[in-house]
Amino acid sequence: MRKNHGEIGVLLTAMIWSTLASRGQSEDWPQFLGIHRNGVSAETGLVSSWPADGPKIAWRTPLGISMSGLAISDGNVYTLFQDEEQQYLVALKAADGKELWRTPIAPKYENAMGNGPRATPAVAGKQIFAMTGEGILAAFELRSGKQTWTINVPKSVGAAPSEYGMSCSPIIVGKFVIVHAGSDSAAVAAFDLQSGKLAWKAGSGKAGYSSPTIMKLAGTDQLVAFTGAGAMGINPVTGTVLWDFPFPTEYDCNTATPVQVDADTVLISAGENHGSVLLRVEANRETLNVSEVWSSLGKDSQLRAEWQTPVIHGGHLYGLDNSGSAGPITNLVCIRLKDHKTMWQKSRFGKSNLILADDRLYLTTMNGEVVIVEASPTAFKELGRATIMETTRQAPAISNGHLFVRDDKEVICVDLRGK
Repeated sequence: MRKNHGEIGVLLTAMIWSTLASRGQSEDWPQFLGIHRNGVSAETGLVSSWPADGPKIAWRTPLGISMSGLAISDGNVYTLFQDEEQQYLVALKAADGKELWRTPIAPKYENAMGNGPRATPAVAGKQIFAMTGEGILAAFELRSGKQTWTINVPKSVGAAPSEYGMSCSPIIVGKFVIVHAGSDSAAVAAFDLQSGKLAWKAGSGKAGYSSPTIMKLAGTDQLVAFTGAGAMGINPVTGTVLWDFPFPTEYDCNTATPVQVDADTVLISAGENHGSVLLRVEANRETLNVSEVWSSLGKDSQLRAEWQTPVIHGGHLYGLDNSGSAGPITNLVCIRLKDHKTMWQKSRFGKSNLILADDRLYLTTMNGEVVIVEASPTAFKELGRATIMETTRQAPAISNGHLFVRDDKEVICVDLRGK
């Protein structure tokens, strides 16, 4: 049977994808902010600027409303979206964007700050986990999309959903899936991967809008959570709180994920003119102590990360600084970590998300642009900018030489492979 040119093109794309993966030149992005949940990809050989006719679009797949980011694993792309009736988890083929399956999770979610699910799915083994806007956490078979269990997280711990929607992207640690829960007895909660049964709960206070991450601080593996009340280190096996640092913000808007700076320090940052604090975690016999190393707070702060997690590269931090109380002014900044000096600031860069790969920042702006910026402390240097979608707040992802982005209408795959 003869195949048409379109079918041949898809087959060739799939073969190239498989070949690159087999050679170890690709990296999955299986959860929010990538493998290490720090917004950094190890991939190299990526384009340093856009071609004269704009980014090379590999495919576009229509979907629907969502603030969910994208998880990429083993040649498939996963995200959440909603239509006029339901919120769905959907799987697309990374080579051509074709839909493999979609599974409804809950009725459509509406909120004054934007409709649809907020969290990014997380892949672990043969399972995938997703959380909806109202806080329904569900597990699915990765291959078929069959739902295996579901639980309403806030309801299970006696909490109300966050005012602007439950935004915590699940993280898998060992045999648990962990999310922010938001009650007086459970700021954070862990659930068994196989059954969905509550395994432990930790801390107290509202969920906030951040997503937890795993770090080794002071030689101790720990889950670092940044809830509406502040930051805490938690034993991910037992749920024991190892340390906590109060960091209340207006409207409980702690949204950016904590960032590990070195073996003992972690940065937390919030918008609403709040600012940043660098914390040191130190071992003290059988306990851990936390102390403030450096801070930059208030309306003149060097970094007020509203909902964008900064990245670290070559001894410098690159982040988006939101000026004003949820205002429209967002600056792109580079801060030297050894002395906290601002090396440069691109004023009014615009509300965006950023990730890092191959010594470059790849950003998506709320105006639908994809921007490449050199990750250098010397000066701000923009390498490319192009509009490829509509308004977006969803975080981008990089996998196998491709940039995956989305808005409320489409998932888009951009070819980043350099020549």
